[in-house]
Amino acid sequence: ELKAANGQHNMTSKEAEGDKREKSPGRSISPVEDPVQRNELGGVYVDEDELKAAFEFFDVHKRGVLTPADLKQRLGVFYKNLPAREYKFLVGEPDFTYKTLHKLLVNNELKDFDPVKEAFKVYDPHDTGFVDMDILKGIFVNLGFGDITPDDVQVLIETADVDNDGKISLADFRKMVSHSKAAEGDLDALHNSVTKK
Repeated sequence: ELKAANGQHNMTSKEAEGDKREKSPGRSISPVEDPVQRNELGGVYVDEDELKAAFEFFDVHKRGVLTPADLKQRLGVFYKNLPAREYKFLVGEPDFTYKTLHKLLVNNELKDFDPVKEAFKVYDPHDTGFVDMDILKGIFVNLGFGDITPDDVQVLIETADVDNDGKISLADFRKMVSHSKAAEGDLDALHNSVTKK
C-alpha cells in the first residue's frame, strides 16, 4: 500500500482489463462489482485500527519511527530480493511516524488499487491465479514455523479453499482475509463482554 500511495503502482494490462465494465450482447454496460471498500474520495478505505496494527508490526524496535531496516526485517520474509533503495523509498523520510503513515494512507485517492490482490501476488508470483504452495511453505519456514508437512498443507488448503476446488484462488484469499477481519471483530466483542462482567 505504501508503494502505491507514493505513486508507484503500475497496473498490468490484465489488471486494467479486469477493472473495465462488462458488456453482454443486447445488454447495457454494467459496472463490475468493486471488491475493495472505498473511502469518500474513491480511494482505498483504510481502517484506523488496522493501520495502527500495521505500524506497530513494522515498528520492530517500538521507537515510534519506521526505518528502512524495520521494513526489511518484516518484508524480507515475503520479498527476498527487494533492493535496499526500495525500503528507503517506502519510508521516504527520516521521521516516518504513525502520523506520517496516517496522512499518507487515510485520505488516499488510489482508485485503481486492490490491496488484497497485491498481497495475493506474494503467494502467486507466477500469476497462475492460485497460491503456489511451495512459496507458502517457504514463507512459513522464513517466519520461523519450520517445515510444513503435506498434512499441514492439506489443512491450509481445506481452511482457505472456499469453493472446494482443491486450490486457493484470489477469491478464496479475499474471503479468508475478510473472514479473519470479521472473526477479529467477534473476538473483540467477546473479550469486551467478558471484561465488563
